[in-house]
Amino acid sequence: MNITDPRPRFKSSELSRNAKALFAAAEGDGVEITRRDGGNLILMTQAEADGRDQLLRFAGDLVIASTDDRDTFANQLADRLPWMLALSPDDREACAKDVLDAARASFSTGKAHLAIAMVTSWCETAKLIAAGVTAEPVEWLEDSTDLVVERPYTR
Repeated sequence: MNITDPRPRFKSSELSRNAKALFAAAEGDGVEITRRDGGNLILMTQAEADGRDQLLRFAGDLVIASTDDRDTFANQLADRLPWMLALSPDDREACAKDVLDAARASFSTGKAHLAIAMVTSWCETAKLIAAGVTAEPVEWLEDSTDLVVERPYTR
């Protein structure tokens, strides 16, 4: 392991000699496989690779939204993530800040799930708002006993 890349390293010969340990290690953050006859390889799960791809696409959206100065960052991001339009203007601002902070954390730690989870959380919130679910308090009936129909127990 080196300081810049904390992945465990395995020699390519370990693929045949100790595949079980190598595959188990790859289930985490992936492993680096060193080779004498070529460049090193990275072995990771499909989920890890998909998360990295998703984070890279999201990074592109952030760059585009942050470099266009025609409108606020939140509104530019909403152009890239249209579900944000279901949020109030204040919530769009909060969403933009939250996803940007989570993206920065993901980029600096290499953990794609931090940004993906934040974007997913806000997206699900926007879907609920669009469906009419609100944070308004529920109005309870004063006397709910009138709604209970008592039936005799029969077998």
